[in-house]
Amino acid sequence: MLLTQDAANIAGSIDPAFRHDIVTGLSRSPKATPPIWFYDRRGSELFEAITDLPEYYPTRTETALLARHGADFAAAVGEGRAVVEFGAGSSRKTPHLLRAIAPAAYVPIDISGDFLHTSSAALAEAFPGLPVLPVVGDFNRPLALPTAIGGMPRLGFFPGSTIGNMEPDAAVDLLRAMRRLLGDGAKLLIGMDRIKDRDRLIAAYDDAQGVTAAFNMNLIERVNRELEGDLPIDGFAHRAIWNDEKARIEMHLEAQRALHFQVAGRSFHMDAGETIHTESSHKYGARDGRLLLRAGGWAPAAEWTDDDGLFALVLAEAG
Repeated sequence: MLLTQDAANIAGSIDPAFRHDIVTGLSRSPKATPPIWFYDRRGSELFEAITDLPEYYPTRTETALLARHGADFAAAVGEGRAVVEFGAGSSRKTPHLLRAIAPAAYVPIDISGDFLHTSSAALAEAFPGLPVLPVVGDFNRPLALPTAIGGMPRLGFFPGSTIGNMEPDAAVDLLRAMRRLLGDGAKLLIGMDRIKDRDRLIAAYDDAQGVTAAFNMNLIERVNRELEGDLPIDGFAHRAIWNDEKARIEMHLEAQRALHFQVAGRSFHMDAGETIHTESSHKYGARDGRLLLRAGGWAPAAEWTDDDGLFALVLAEAG
């Protein structure tokens, strides 16, 4: 395809990975975009607001598990490990783990650099004797860990059931990549959301205050700002759907009317009712979660869940 000079200038000034993923996703049928691009600074702030919503049970349930089982983690993990947190965000849950296991270093990884450095500075202040070594990057792509952690034994920390945002084959690939990155003798503490009542699940992704809707719609604003898009904000609505066959919540941006718009010099069309699938959040039964971990090169060793079975923290060892 021949681009105009203006389009060529746009293409040269934007994040090539962001441009590729959005343009490719909008060119598909059905349209779909990767959830990692939610997390510019505004998206990260909105997600933190989501975690405080009354409908959004995962964060408070997982946080309670981390606070309650510190002694269990210490016994199972041991002291002196470098904690590598994938998708650290604000690291709000992390202090519970760090206080419990007395790590030798903490390496938070996140794609939102500004947000990561702010949260890392706060954590370094709270734990003055702990080396905090932030890494800005996408954990779905190859990464290098700081040389300062050298040959320290490592504990991967992957809270929030972020693994559920991936298709099962991609989740297995990521777990294998984590296994390679963390090395022999590593352990992984991972959050997994459980299958539960449909209405409770949908409410968690379509809250009464509309914060999750704003989080989803922020992707349009980011595309318009960073990729010279002209998607009409009032032309889309947030939708949260439970897909029982695939055991997942799906978030979509639904066209409210026929739309014509441009992104990074490319033209796109959507019919009324057509959607952009922006995120999936897979939910796992206990056996499903263990099978996923084994396929990814990890051997489940221990598991903690709340009294209602809403959410689980699973500790696995490098296989």
